[in-house]
Amino acid sequence: NFFQGCDKHISDSRRVCSLPILRKDFIFDPYQVIEARVIGADAILLIAAALSQELLIELANSAKEIDLDVLVEVHDHDELERALELETKIIGINNRNLHNFDTTLETTINLLPYVPADRLVVTESGILTPKDVSYMTEKGVSVFLIGEALMRSADVGSEFRKLFGSFS
Repeated sequence: NFFQGCDKHISDSRRVCSLPILRKDFIFDPYQVIEARVIGADAILLIAAALSQELLIELANSAKEIDLDVLVEVHDHDELERALELETKIIGINNRNLHNFDTTLETTINLLPYVPADRLVVTESGILTPKDVSYMTEKGVSVFLIGEALMRSADVGSEFRKLFGSFS
């Protein structure tokens, strides 16, 4: 209700696109992991801040069993340490503080040195301008999860080209 998403968006996208699809949802039950695969997702988002370590491990293992990738989202060093205990290879660093909703790209920059080279880092939130994209790529981050900048735009394609035009 808050983000205007639904399962049909994933299944509709799967029918017309072969690119990987992330089910960016609040996953808290193993049923949702299976459901993600059934509706056509290739990956799920697990938010470390919202899950106990036991449940985080259970959900990640459930995903692995059905060949579903996992993007584990972290906000701070403690959550990163928890995420690194998993076998998952994709670490999302959310630049938005969940306590006060302040956003700073420095969150990614500060956590980056603690992420092993065999993990893929995705910077999340706060990517609003081409300058933000350049800053992250200069620091070695090349994968972005962008919502707000694209969702607020009347022309998503144009906004995407504005953000990444010089990199595509």
